Amino acid sequence: MNTGIVFKKSTGSYVVNVEGQSITCAISSKLRKVLIMPTADRSSMPHQKVQEVRDIEAVDPVAIGDVVSFIDNGDNTGLIMEVHERKNALTRRAPGPKPLEQVIVANVDQVMVVFAAAQPRPKWNMLDRYLASAEACEVPAVICITKVDLVRGKRDEAEVLDEVENYRAMGYTVLMSSASTGVGVYEFEQAIIGRTSALVGMSGVGKSSLLNAVQPGLGIRVSEINTNIDKGRHTTTHLEMFNLDKGGTVVDTPGMKLFGLWNVEPEEVALLFAEMRPFVGTCKFGLKCTHTNEPGCGIVRAVLDGEISARRHQSYIYMRDHLEAEY
Repeated sequence: MNTGIVFKKSTGSYVVNVEGQSITCAISSKLRKVLIMPTADRSSMPHQKVQEVRDIEAVDPVAIGDVVSFIDNGDNTGLIMEVHERKNALTRRAPGPKPLEQVIVANVDQVMVVFAAAQPRPKWNMLDRYLASAEACEVPAVICITKVDLVRGKRDEAEVLDEVENYRAMGYTVLMSSASTGVGVYEFEQAIIGRTSALVGMSGVGKSSLLNAVQPGLGIRVSEINTNIDKGRHTTTHLEMFNLDKGGTVVDTPGMKLFGLWNVEPEEVALLFAEMRPFVGTCKFGLKCTHTNEPGCGIVRAVLDGEISARRHQSYIYMRDHLEAEY
């Protein structure tokens, strides 16, 4: 057995890095199965037999960033036999009729949520969903607002600044940047150097331009990778981790319009909103409170008092009511 890190994957193929050497691997069919054992006390059943074999509830058992053990065939190919325990994983509910988990990237230090201030017009509820997913996965999130130079009009500028102030008040780091003018590029570079970062965001928000500003040519390479997407199933067919010249690695995920939360119950959604978390459980109805229209709800009262953004509260309600929606 050998151990390495998966830094590139495409359909049915995984490239593992072992001390600078690349080994192209397939995966054992056993990784796609889970064994169901008897639930009785093991001491009373010393010779347990497998009761059932089920398919795993995941699109792919191996993700970019996974530490894996594999059999080396000796010809730069191998077979992945085991995925080591992950310190974290950014996941989403895979689109489709069958509920499946899609692990986007594993073992990262942070998620960089890249969001455009203009062109395309910001959809703040989508940003809330990215942040909620990172909270659910217990992965630290940093917000990077791009294209700040393209904001036109005082009303749009005030909207962006108000939202930025709200997110900062919640405890999030928010970077303001423009790849074309250079504003905020240094701050973005400092945020990713020496760390393993996953960049998420919708198509067209300027992720590749920002990466090019930090390391010329990097964004172009990433864009070439991320155009190879199965748009029918919304699953990535080619994803890669890139090394930064100044240290650290980055995974630029394809623009995803759909980002459903995985394995989150309705009563847990409020816990994924940083500013609502302190109020959860303080309501008259305790943890059963939906925080929508119950009398005496601490979160509703905080909204009325201006302590919680009314827009964020509406975002919470929509997210709670549409946990299984493909959006």
